[in-house]
Amino acid sequence: MKKIGEIMRTMGRALHLELTEHRSTFLVYSVLRIAVIVTMVLQFLNRNYENVFLCLLTLLLLVLPGFLQMTFRIELPKVLEIIILVFIFSAEILGEINEFYLKFPYWDTVLHTMNGFLAAAIGFSLVDLLNRNKKVGMSLSPVFVAIVSLCFSMTIGVLWEFFEFGMDQLAGFDMQKDTVIQTIRSVALNTEGHNVTVNISGITETAVNGQVLPIDGYLDVGLFDTMEDLLVNFIGAVVFSVIGYFYIKNRGKGGLIRQLVPTRKTGSQDYIRQAIEEERAEKAEIQGKENEKKKQKPRPDAAMRQKEKKRK
Repeated sequence: MKKIGEIMRTMGRALHLELTEHRSTFLVYSVLRIAVIVTMVLQFLNRNYENVFLCLLTLLLLVLPGFLQMTFRIELPKVLEIIILVFIFSAEILGEINEFYLKFPYWDTVLHTMNGFLAAAIGFSLVDLLNRNKKVGMSLSPVFVAIVSLCFSMTIGVLWEFFEFGMDQLAGFDMQKDTVIQTIRSVALNTEGHNVTVNISGITETAVNGQVLPIDGYLDVGLFDTMEDLLVNFIGAVVFSVIGYFYIKNRGKGGLIRQLVPTRKTGSQDYIRQAIEEERAEKAEIQGKENEKKKQKPRPDAAMRQKEKKRK
């Protein structure tokens, strides 16, 4: 247990060094963290315990970029890290708790576009860092790396849609939001049993079990939402893949591109090693002070002699 505690203290110190490395990102992180804590207190007072859990999850996610940088020794550019932090806050606190998904129809679309962009950045950085590692011996073309980042982003997007569908079916959520449409096309409505599509347009109301729903059309359950999410995820992924392609092609000459592509940390940015060295220095200093005290403290035999002299 003592060893585990020492490891946790070392990781905590390294994480603090990581989070405070850049003043701008630390300022954004601090402001968002305070906003989340205030929101969590308000939700607790209102007894919205599910939202309290979302706030705790958000606090954990806000630390995640710094933890990944520290653990895998990669450096996220300041602009990219700020985008990630704002994305987390926008999705959880603004989107879920403050119901921006309902108040602003395009909020979900914007976030899924950003998700495609960020996921492509992660996939690109993983391949590019391996591609530049001499020990691995990879030499992939810029086009191939861009395609891999695109595919990585789309895989993340598909897995997220799987998660939404699973939560809707198993937990009774509505993560795949419904869409009201006025036209449906279906083979299942063909009364003759042929594989011929039946079109029904101009739908103004829908009734279920004799009860008319308060909508002005037919209720699509998730298909439009899923396909729109994947489409905008694709757009975000394509944008970053193109950026990544030119980054490799010109090897980081563009100022804007350098602000969006992660790189490998230098020795001075290895905060785990710095934390270990600082703790060793502190232990050595403490040990040195203890040794000095021992030297200054009279030995038992010398103390006895002094007492005997005083008695005489």
